Amino acid sequence: MPIKKIFKKKQKNSEKEIDFKLALAEEQMDVLDEEEVYLKGLARVLDLIAPSAMGIHPSYLQIGSVYCRTLFVATYPNSLAMGWLNRVIGMEIPTDLAMFVHPVSTASVLKKLRKKSTQIKSEMNIQSERGITRDPVLEMAFTNVEQLRDRLQEGSEKFFAFGLYLNVFGQTLDELEKNSSLLESLLNTRSIYSKKAIFRAREGFLSCIPLGKDQLLNTTALNTSPLSTTFPFVSADVTSGQGILYGINMHNNSLVLFDRFSMENANMVVFAKSGAGKSYAVKLEMLRALMLGTGGIIIDPENEYEYLAKAVGGSFINISLTSPQHLNPFDLPSRNDSGIVDILRSNIADLIGLFKLMLGMMTPEEESTLENAIREAYAVRDINEDTLVTDLDKKTYPIMDDLYEVLRSMKGAEDLTIRLEKYTKGIFSGFLNQQTNVSLDNQLIVFNIRDLEEELRPVAMYMVLHYIWNQVRREMKKRLLVVDEAWVMMQHESAAAFMYSIAKRIRKYYGGLTTITQDIADFMSSKQGKAIVSNSSIQLLMRQSQSSADVIADTFYLTDQEKYLLMKCNVGEGIFFAGAKRAAIRVEASYSEHKLVTTQPEEVLAREAEREKNLGGE
Repeated sequence: MPIKKIFKKKQKNSEKEIDFKLALAEEQMDVLDEEEVYLKGLARVLDLIAPSAMGIHPSYLQIGSVYCRTLFVATYPNSLAMGWLNRVIGMEIPTDLAMFVHPVSTASVLKKLRKKSTQIKSEMNIQSERGITRDPVLEMAFTNVEQLRDRLQEGSEKFFAFGLYLNVFGQTLDELEKNSSLLESLLNTRSIYSKKAIFRAREGFLSCIPLGKDQLLNTTALNTSPLSTTFPFVSADVTSGQGILYGINMHNNSLVLFDRFSMENANMVVFAKSGAGKSYAVKLEMLRALMLGTGGIIIDPENEYEYLAKAVGGSFINISLTSPQHLNPFDLPSRNDSGIVDILRSNIADLIGLFKLMLGMMTPEEESTLENAIREAYAVRDINEDTLVTDLDKKTYPIMDDLYEVLRSMKGAEDLTIRLEKYTKGIFSGFLNQQTNVSLDNQLIVFNIRDLEEELRPVAMYMVLHYIWNQVRREMKKRLLVVDEAWVMMQHESAAAFMYSIAKRIRKYYGGLTTITQDIADFMSSKQGKAIVSNSSIQLLMRQSQSSADVIADTFYLTDQEKYLLMKCNVGEGIFFAGAKRAAIRVEASYSEHKLVTTQPEEVLAREAEREKNLGGE
């Protein structure tokens, strides 16, 4: 074939190929245009978070319906206290804060400081030659410069350009002005002066959002020591990394995880007004502690823990005049490291405290008579200082009738016998005059004293505590002892002294005492109440009334802001103290936990109705 024809044929083929490719490209472009049009109609993340409009003004921004102003710190005082920025962060003002730390070359700083030192020294020499009295300001400046030069040369200090910016927000311009003035006033009280980012509002706003870009570049030269005081993120963290969840840290939304038994003692006090959520918080703590194998014993004066006890398979013991369940105050801790002499003496001392509650105050002669009568009552049952501790399990302990008969036979005990008679033959005879028929062999035990007469409540709380304490001393294991409405016992000196004794000694038996009260004034008016607080490593303060806020503030050395928080916080919120650490806390429960621990009447009724419905369906 001629070359000319071959060339023409190839040229036609290439033109067809080009036309095909162009047609294919046009078709793909049409598809892309359709996809682009489709994507434009979809709502993206940027569309959802972006404001509807943004206005830039000389001293503020308008972001949608919110106004924003940027302040930057321009001047610092000669000295800064650690944590001075805490008050700024804790203000109830919507604020974003950004800190930028730009390292500066040590060599260049040393060169400038050397020049500055020479200038100051020269000025001091000129004043000295002229006979002018020394200037303390110049001398202090020279000393400071020389000290900083030494530290920079040693490497113990570094130099930085530090920028501190704050975005302040308000719903209206008036609110923005008010918030800005409050923030500036707070900084001024510490001799820290700020300025508005005039004509640089956009750069200031962008510097405070989490992009990590310093577009404002208004910095101050600081060395390491003063710079370290600006970091406020130490004291608000009370998480130990182990233990149970107590709630949410309201300062930074972190979790408050803590193990009470990691402290020097595991005691805890809870102070709050009625309805603030103190029992809710303690029940939640108990429920979570049970899941980690910790035992629990609760004295319940208002029948708030029954549902929890039954839900987790615990024991619910009702203490009343007509209850078939009884406790004998004469029981002894048979398995104990102490000898029989110490056991008897300790138990007799506790019994005398109980009888002071039952019979009223006694003269020293009556106390001596009662002590001898108690010893004789034990002797009637063949228990004395010669009895072996290992044989106590085989003995039958005396009851109130035994003591009553002993007192009847003793001279000078007629008045005690008459006062004791109502507990043996009178209206209260079924209360204490029985052998013990309950057991603490369960992970959770609740003693309910709601159905007791008001007169007998302190007696019942003392007796139950006495019985529990004997059981605690029998066997050492990890357990929490909860005393609700403890102010009832604080009203009686002997009962308060017994509570304080338990608070001091329960640590030795791997236990922790939780004391709950709403009557803070009565609790703190007792010297034992103050001692119990000082012997508790953990404190939980929840909402307080106006009348009790001052007592709480004086006791726990609260700041004005913390005092205000306790008066205005919501249900379930408060301040959690763990040793030297403290933080505002919000108690949170899951849905299942909430159903178990809630005490709201409407929720309790709904829970009972659901339970009856389920039982009826079965």
